[in-house]
Amino acid sequence: MGRAFEYRKARKMKRWASMAKVFTRISKDIIMAVKESGPNPEANSRLKALIQNARDANMPKDNVDRAIKRAVSRDQADYKEVVYEGYGPHGIAIIVETATDNNTRTVANVRSYFNKCNGSLGTSGSVEFMFERKCHFKMPKSNMDIEEFEFDMIDYGVEEIFQEYDEEKELEVLIMYAPFSEFGSITKTLEVKGIEILNSGFERIPLDTKKLNSDDSHEVEKLLEKIEEDEDVQAVFHNMT
Repeated sequence: MGRAFEYRKARKMKRWASMAKVFTRISKDIIMAVKESGPNPEANSRLKALIQNARDANMPKDNVDRAIKRAVSRDQADYKEVVYEGYGPHGIAIIVETATDNNTRTVANVRSYFNKCNGSLGTSGSVEFMFERKCHFKMPKSNMDIEEFEFDMIDYGVEEIFQEYDEEKELEVLIMYAPFSEFGSITKTLEVKGIEILNSGFERIPLDTKKLNSDDSHEVEKLLEKIEEDEDVQAVFHNMT
């Protein structure tokens, strides 16, 4: 199995403090998707995917409906996706994805986390080249023949498929990785094939990772926790093993 599998395996124990954080993150994504392409999931593929993600995260349907209603309200502020790059302690590369309605506040907060934890916020492009941006999909395995399915999906740009057990859902699932640019075409292909998508999204996978000792790793973890606790932060990626 490849780099995507190893990276996902290392990230399985997420540090998000609570389900509330997850729900807030998904709600912001829903609001941005609705404002960009409308509230109808059948005409808005990104919104449709996010509703599936909300269901997979056990987010109540009422929360989803409220997010959609907020998005079409004139009172709802526009969120802007902003990506920050920098180095944590011991040269660990970090990418921070945010959704913010106040970029001045967000950049000041993110910079303060780096500064307080012996890191430094960099300029755009300073560490992005050290990561590959991928899209991923999670599907029920059912009675699917993995080798046959993988061979079929290669024609659609899929690079890696592997099986794992979803303990929360208590079922075997397939995880599939492909280039970022193929998200839309693969989504449509799976829908045509009648394959249920439990979850989908994007990740930044490091081209190379850096191993630290326990004490140094703890310093980096401290910075990552501070960043992830920020209400404007949607995702954090790094190249620490």
